[in-house]
Order: sequence, then structure tokens, then C-alpha cells
Amino acid sequence: MAARRHVLTVLISVGALVTTSCTATSTSHGGNGTPRPARLTTTTPPGTGTVDRVTWALPYGEPTTLDPAKTGDYSPQTVGANLCDTLTRMNADFSLSPGLARKTTWTDTRTLVLDLRPDVRFWDGSRMTPQDVVHSLERQTDPKTQALYGHYLAGVTSIKVTGPNQVTLRTKTYDQSLPKALATSFGAVSQKAYTEKAGAAYGTAKGGLMCTGPFKPASWKSGHSITLERNDSYWDARLKPKADELVFTFITNSNTLTSALLSGDVDGTYELPPSSGTALARAGNGTTFLGPSTQNVLLVPGSATSPAADRRLLDALSLALDRDALITNVFGGDATTLKSLVPPLTWSGDRAADRFDAAYKALPDAPKPDLERAGKLMDQVGPVSQPLVAAIPAGDQKGLQILTFLQAAAKKLGVGIRIRQLQPTEMSSLFYDPSVRQGIDLVLTFGYVAAPDPAAYVSEMVTPRGLFNWTGYDNPEVTRLLQQARTTSDPDAAAKAYTEAQALFTPTVPVIYLATTHERMFMNKRISGAPTSFAYMGMPWAAHLGGTEK
Repeated sequence: MAARRHVLTVLISVGALVTTSCTATSTSHGGNGTPRPARLTTTTPPGTGTVDRVTWALPYGEPTTLDPAKTGDYSPQTVGANLCDTLTRMNADFSLSPGLARKTTWTDTRTLVLDLRPDVRFWDGSRMTPQDVVHSLERQTDPKTQALYGHYLAGVTSIKVTGPNQVTLRTKTYDQSLPKALATSFGAVSQKAYTEKAGAAYGTAKGGLMCTGPFKPASWKSGHSITLERNDSYWDARLKPKADELVFTFITNSNTLTSALLSGDVDGTYELPPSSGTALARAGNGTTFLGPSTQNVLLVPGSATSPAADRRLLDALSLALDRDALITNVFGGDATTLKSLVPPLTWSGDRAADRFDAAYKALPDAPKPDLERAGKLMDQVGPVSQPLVAAIPAGDQKGLQILTFLQAAAKKLGVGIRIRQLQPTEMSSLFYDPSVRQGIDLVLTFGYVAAPDPAAYVSEMVTPRGLFNWTGYDNPEVTRLLQQARTTSDPDAAAKAYTEAQALFTPTVPVIYLATTHERMFMNKRISGAPTSFAYMGMPWAAHLGGTEK
């Protein structure tokens, strides 16, 4: 699950998802997988002109840090993807291409070699070295860093400089997740000297950053905005920014955001709230785009001691929910029901997509409302004497709508739901600090899977040492199968292992599967080029922006 606010994130990238055209108008397919909904696009027409400034909203508020080792939420990754380049790069269609490493190669089952570009420079003009790469990876294993992604190195026995432009990772065994993770914040490279000097302040408004991306920090006004300026010495000539300045403004109120977009004070936003989408549907100054996404919406128990950790209670609540009404009213119809932890788009570019799809199709459909069945489950559970406390971030209107649906459904079963709205810092800490979750029975999570590697994602939720396994779920066979899925180099064998695990954990892990949503992005007509897919979270998306005026 990873995430700084109400996000479940396992950060890897890759996987060719859905369409690659700019104007999809019919049903399309990702690889050999499931048909994809119409109207979804992955990018917008190129913007060819230069622009002085682009103002972009962050509807989830101000980042707490931009240190790539600690960014696992929408706001910091929306900003950080344009600052700190990664060793491999995500594309708008969720495919991978070379990044700071021009080539990554498994030379044997325990050796991953990274051949680095020799011409990359940090914003201060100094050359990126293999030592910077080694330090950027190794610091994520230091508890003082408080990194989110150190677990990717659990199977790595050494990281060494093996040439003037080469780094080699030795591993205990083959790990198909490792090279994919290099396309995420885990694989971002920071300058060693600057990072060491900044210490714990690295990535903050005070400590700053030193990376190699197409934009560099200009100012950070706490409570108001973050401003980036173009990196004129950017190493990738194809992605030299056309915008001189990129301003991120923190707007968490959907009405305020709608007004700012309509007036032109703000040029665009990702994660456009559905209510804003309705108001902007006929805007004359811009367009709302829908893109493919691997986002999921889940209700997760806060601890093993909560009554909500009883899967029977969760199933009863699930049977009382009207998902079709929820999707229509909360997401404006731009979502579909979810059968398990991982949405199907995750594996649509995998060579074993057919096996993944067949196994997902075989899972039980998301339930329709059935109060009779729900009541029978409640008879087994017994009375729930106290209201269940459900947490969302303060001001999250979409989350509030969902929990209002849950309240109404639970009331039919004699179960009370009390909504608790947490401030951003508290909500962020909740995901990593059990003490913050005390007294919280359910957490509404808007999460995402950023890779065609479902095994890595679900491992964090269903294996005994998983960072987001808050209920102590433990099925040894599930753990064995997920490990097998990650350590085999045969795509079909990996898919077989994962889907066998999926059949076991889907009906037993304490979770309510609510929906998988589409990416929703608004962009003013004076600019174009931004990707519309959820891949924006792992790519320098703003470097694609340009003006449309001739």
C-alpha cells in the first residue's frame, strides 16, 4: 500500500497499458488482455510553443517532502517527477525506456548491471557519477533516511561501482521487481555531496534538492505554492522544457479549484475531483481528459484488534453497499467495480496477460446489494456495540461522499459509522505509525499500482512483514506463491504463481474492494502535450508541455 496520505502505493512502473493514441474513440485492448473502456487516452497533442509560466494545481495539498526516497503520495510525486530523474523512465503508455541508465542488464540470475549515461549533470553543473547512484540507492536502507522503498533492496547483497559509468547490484536471487522499481522514486538519483550535507532536511523547503531533472526548484512558499524553473542544461534534448516556469499551487477545496480552472488562474490539474469535472464539462477555456489508471479505492481495517478486522463484518458491509450508485454519484461514472486488490490494467502489457485476465475474470463479481445475505453474516458476527471510526483527510469531499454511502449501508445492518477527518500530517503518519491508527477502525484509501508487477504490490498488504498488513494477515501459501512470482524469470510461471495467490487472498484478506477509477485531468487550451494516463506519476510530464498559440 504505500502512500503518504490516503494512498496505497507500491511503486514500480512499466507495463504497456491501453491505448497510445491521443483520441481514443472505441474500445481498445492492452496487449492480449481485457478490452479497455472507450474515451481513454494516454496523451495530448504536442504543444510546440514556448510559454512563460504554467500554473498547476495540487488537489491533495502541499507535499511534506520532495526527497524521492520519501515521496509516496500524489502531490510530492506530481512535483518530484519533474525534478529527480530515475534510472529507467516511465512513458505515457506505461512502457519503459532508458533513463539515467542507458541500459540495465541481468548478466546472470544474481547480477544486475546498470550502464549509466556519461553526459548527465546535476543542476549545479557537476557530473552525475556512479558514486551518486550507489549513494542514492544505499541511503534507502539507512533507518535515518526513513525511506519508503528500502524493501526493494532486501534481496540485494551489494551495490558497487564497477566502471567509470557503471554500477552493479548483486542479489541473493533473481528479482523481476528490482529493474522495474528503478523507474520509480526508488530509482531517482540525487547528488551524494548535497544529500549528505542537507541531512534530514533534504527534500524540504529549507534543505532543498540536487537532482538532474528538466526543472529545478526556484522557491517554496509554505501554505501557498512551489515554483520550478526550467533547467536549460538538461541532458535529454528531446525533453528540454518549453515552459520557463512551473508553479504548483495547493488547492484542496474542489469549488475553489473549479473556479481557478474556469478563470484561467490555474492552467491544469491531475486528479480532478468528479464534482469539478461536472462543472468543467462545458468549459470554453480547456478540456477534461480521461486516461487509463491503476488506481484502486479500498476500505482497510486500521488494526488487528478492531471489529472491522473480521472479514465477515466487512463482507456484510460490502453486501449492503450499492457500488453502481456509488460509482455514478461519487465518480461521475468514471470508474468500474473492483474484484481484488489489483486492477486489471496493471498487467495489460505483460506477456502473460491472458493468464492474468482469465484468473481475474474467474473471481466472483463485485457483489450487488443483498441485505438478506448481509444480515446472515451479521448474525455470525454479533452486535457491534460501538460505531466504527472511519478516517479520511480533512476536506476530502470525495472521501466524505464515499463514507456517507457507507454510513447509510451500515445503518441498515445496525452498525454505526463515525467519520473522522484527519489533518494532512496526521493522515500521512497514519500509514506508518500504528499509534496514530489507535481508535481508527477503517481507513478509506485511494491507492495505485504503478507497475505490471502485482506481486510486489500485494506483498505489502498480505505477507507477514508487509508494511501495510495492519491486521496481521498470514497465509503461508500466499506468501510462498508471491515470493515465487517475484523470483521467477518466466512470465507465465510468475503469472501462474500470482493468480494462485490471488485466488487465496482475495476472499480472505480483510479489505472491502470498492472501485478502480480512471485518471481525470483538466488542461487549459493554451497549453498541450501533457500525458493523460496515470503514468504521469512516474515521468517528467511537465517537460512535454508546450504552448498552442502560433
